[in-house]
Amino acid sequence: MVAPGFRFYPTEEELISFYLKRKIEPGTNILKQSIDRVIPQLHVYDFYPWDLPQYVGEHCQGDTEQCFFFLPRQEKEARGGRPSRLTSSGYWKATGSLSIVYSSGNRAIGIKRTMVFYNGRVPSGRKTKWKMNEYKAFQDESSNSKRKPKLMGEFSLCRIYVKTNTLRAFDRRPSGVMIHKQLPVSQPFQNYEHHTNTLSRPTISEKTTSLCDRSHNSSDDQNAYHHPTL
Repeated sequence: MVAPGFRFYPTEEELISFYLKRKIEPGTNILKQSIDRVIPQLHVYDFYPWDLPQYVGEHCQGDTEQCFFFLPRQEKEARGGRPSRLTSSGYWKATGSLSIVYSSGNRAIGIKRTMVFYNGRVPSGRKTKWKMNEYKAFQDESSNSKRKPKLMGEFSLCRIYVKTNTLRAFDRRPSGVMIHKQLPVSQPFQNYEHHTNTLSRPTISEKTTSLCDRSHNSSDDQNAYHHPTL
C-alpha cells in the first residue's frame, strides 16, 4: 500500500542514470524487483495510450499526470531496423529531433525522443493529446566531446502523459543546474531510426537545464488519462 500523498517525482537524470541503467546493468534480483515495482516492463505499442495507466507500477498507481514503463528493444531494432510504433488502429509519430539529456554535472547521460499519438493510419491519422518521452541511456557518461557515446539499447524508458494547460509535477521541479558552456557531442546516431542527422545541444544563450522536461510546457487539454475527444 502506498502512503497517502506519495508521488513518484523523478528528474530526467534519475530516470536515466538510476532506473534505466540499473534495469539494464547486472545487479541483484532484489534491486531489479524493487525497480520493477516502480516502473514495470511493458510492450507499450501493444496498447492504446489511454489504457496504459492501469498497468503502472504499484508505487505509481493513482498518479493522474503521467505513467512510466520500461520498453524492451524490438527484435527488428536489435537487427538494425527501425522500430515499429503501430498499435491496432493508431501510431506514435516522432516530433522534432533527438535531444541529449545532461546530468546536473553537465555530463551527457542519454538521449530523449518526444512522440505524439495519432488515431488511424498514415497519412490520414488524427492527432491526439497523448505524448511520450522515450529515453535511452549512454553506456558511459562523459563530458569528453571527442568520445563517441554508445547507447545501451536493451531497454528504453517511456514516460506517457496528456498535454495540459496546467503545470504538472514534471514542470514544477526546480530549474536545476544551468549549463554554462557548450558541450559539442559527436554524431553517433546518423542512422538512428533512419531519419536523424543532428542532435540538439545546449548553448550559453539557451541556458538549457538538464533536469527539466520542456517538451510539454505549452497549452493543451486539462483532462488527463481519458479517451481523447477527437
